[in-house]
Amino acid sequence: MRRILFLLIPLALIVLSSHVLNPQNDKFIKVKDQNLVMPDGSKFFIRGINLGNWLNPEGYMFFFKDVNSYRLINDAFCEMVGPDFTNWFWEEFRNNYITHEDIKYIKQTGMNSVRVPFHYKLFTDDNYMGKNTGKIGFEIFDRLLDWCRQEGLYVILDMHVAPGGQTGDNIDDSYGYPWLFESEESKELFCNIWKQIATRYADDPIVLGYDLVNEPIAHYFKSDYDKLNTALEPLYKRCVDSIRTVDRNHIVLLGGAQWNSNFKVFTDSKFDNNMMYTCHRYKCDILKSSIQDLISFRDSVNLPMYMGETGENTDEWVGGFRRLLEDNNIGWHFWPYKKMATRACMTIIPTPENWDVIVEYTKADRSSYAKIREARPNPETVRKAMTELLNNMKFRNCIQNNGYTKALGMSVN
Repeated sequence: MRRILFLLIPLALIVLSSHVLNPQNDKFIKVKDQNLVMPDGSKFFIRGINLGNWLNPEGYMFFFKDVNSYRLINDAFCEMVGPDFTNWFWEEFRNNYITHEDIKYIKQTGMNSVRVPFHYKLFTDDNYMGKNTGKIGFEIFDRLLDWCRQEGLYVILDMHVAPGGQTGDNIDDSYGYPWLFESEESKELFCNIWKQIATRYADDPIVLGYDLVNEPIAHYFKSDYDKLNTALEPLYKRCVDSIRTVDRNHIVLLGGAQWNSNFKVFTDSKFDNNMMYTCHRYKCDILKSSIQDLISFRDSVNLPMYMGETGENTDEWVGGFRRLLEDNNIGWHFWPYKKMATRACMTIIPTPENWDVIVEYTKADRSSYAKIREARPNPETVRKAMTELLNNMKFRNCIQNNGYTKALGMSVN
């Protein structure tokens, strides 16, 4: 009897540890062949929007051209109004850009999910979008997930900017090269941040999955493809291994190389039992041939393929491409939800008075302190415009772009 007990104790520990690591798995959306399935076994088809520019500001959404990443935008603001006002601006930006009202509206249109692009520095001690303690990312996510839980919207967390830079262009706020793939320190930090995120949200079913890294390895680096492209899949595996030590519940999403378009880089296409692929495609013809490569890869691996980003086009194109995706069983998150614009988004932020003064400064030659001094506009004019932007971006002051929302097959008030 004693011997039997000794044999049963390790078995009980294994069962217990498995239960702790995989609590109530039936609460979560899972991968089943080429589809996602709900806990009750019904199909879940992703239809939603990207909360772009909120946690990773992009220059074009401010009407800037060459000042096109957070670092460059922040530098320009600091030059015009100083670092303290700029820090205050970013903190208010985070609080005002997306609120519970925005999430409620997205749900009311009929969407079922959002994708949340974020900068890794929200989880470090780096000065990013105002003062940071390394915990601000969790504070923001906790608040957002609570709103989404109340409204019934699923969330995909998307690391849009990875340590070192994964793209090598403004998209990743980098220094012009995807250094992530050459730096052991950056790889370690990348995996560690995802492990921290997975640890915190392992038991939260409102999180649909983890989009590990956005648009890796731009097409500018063809001479380095052999080195960079072959490094992508091993990094994914390493990151997934880190996540799975704390979280076996959530789906991991893997994007292809060259702007989430090249899936030939994958040689071990099913290394995890709860993984799927995510593609991006802009400005293509509304023909099946435009996405045939994505369909063929999806069929060959028998795993879901979803369009994590597309849009930035006319309502007619958006509607046609959305229907094309749906006809071919490809879920979608169009881009973006909100920006200063006249079209190509769900929600329009009115442009502040004198915003053109700021835009013109970003076009000026600022290559030396003397040239910065010469080009700098009146700080009070700039502060007023930046403050007005913070007010304009609040949901109640935005304009609903019903044409875009209808093109996505959603309802409007």
